[in-house]
Amino acid sequence: MELCTDLEDVEQLEVVQDRSSGLRAVIAIDDTTLGPALGGIRWRHYPDLGAAAAEARRLARGMTLKNACADLPYGGAKSVIWALPGGPPPAGPVRTAQLEAFGRFVAHLGGAYVPGVDMGTSVDDLATIARVVPDVSCDRTDPSPMTALGVFAGVRAAVESGDGSLVGTRVLVQGAGHVGMALCDLLAAAGCHLLVSDVDGVRARAVADRVRGTVVDPDAATGTECDVFAPCATAGVVDGTSVDRMQCRIVAGAANDVLAEPDLAEALRRRGILYVPDFVLNAGGVVHIHALRAGWGADKLEESLLAIGDRVRRILSDADRTGRTPLAVAEELASDRLGRPIALLR
Repeated sequence: MELCTDLEDVEQLEVVQDRSSGLRAVIAIDDTTLGPALGGIRWRHYPDLGAAAAEARRLARGMTLKNACADLPYGGAKSVIWALPGGPPPAGPVRTAQLEAFGRFVAHLGGAYVPGVDMGTSVDDLATIARVVPDVSCDRTDPSPMTALGVFAGVRAAVESGDGSLVGTRVLVQGAGHVGMALCDLLAAAGCHLLVSDVDGVRARAVADRVRGTVVDPDAATGTECDVFAPCATAGVVDGTSVDRMQCRIVAGAANDVLAEPDLAEALRRRGILYVPDFVLNAGGVVHIHALRAGWGADKLEESLLAIGDRVRRILSDADRTGRTPLAVAEELASDRLGRPIALLR
């Protein structure tokens, strides 16, 4: 097993194991320049701990960029708990024991890492961890509407950057889960025509009917003609194959890690497709977390979520002026705030 060979660009990497509960996990703290590192706990199976560490580091870097660009007082981190092959993460007493063991390892970090919910974990899991960790980003409010509002503001800014209007704009929303559905509602209310795609055909039809949209087969989604392609589901949707068949003007959605490789931002630019960095667009969730921790009211929270659109406008304007990709501009924005160069991990 090769764990990591280029550790110079990660602040702290902890590989932990608790024999009594069976816990094996990786905690990646990418950067704490701006404050404690905020990032979720992902619980899934990996081929080995090396793969788990690589994903933790990559996701932690994304959180650093997201928090820095959103002007929040947090660094970036991510942790992954390695589930056994052949099944979902454990339940019952075994799950509780592993979460408490994980919490003890987090507590040893002295407040450098503030864990949150991610794939495979829940607010109940965070409540269990909170028994032994003084600070977790745990709240039972569904953050989906906040994330969707920030993405909506960014999509609107991207469309208007080309002197367009949302009225009549064809937006393909890939992924009709909580965030995707909320985004569809906002876009439909603004006059967009919605194309809805999801691996769950029943869910896709329900959301399409809700917004008077059209269902698109998931296998055809990336190649369907539209004005805006809004990925709101799995990572890596834009890859070396799909980038050549895309028929949209803008890629802007709520999913993390839309680009399978950062270099695809340049490939999209060469094709005349405007890519809005996902870590800028989908910051509504972390803005909501900070609003709860800082005691913001509803008006200030909404103002901060809509400010994502203003940020997108500035990034796109700078990219157009300098001939760079919006990704490069967004990375520079984060670098300026951190006081050192930083970019997505390749």
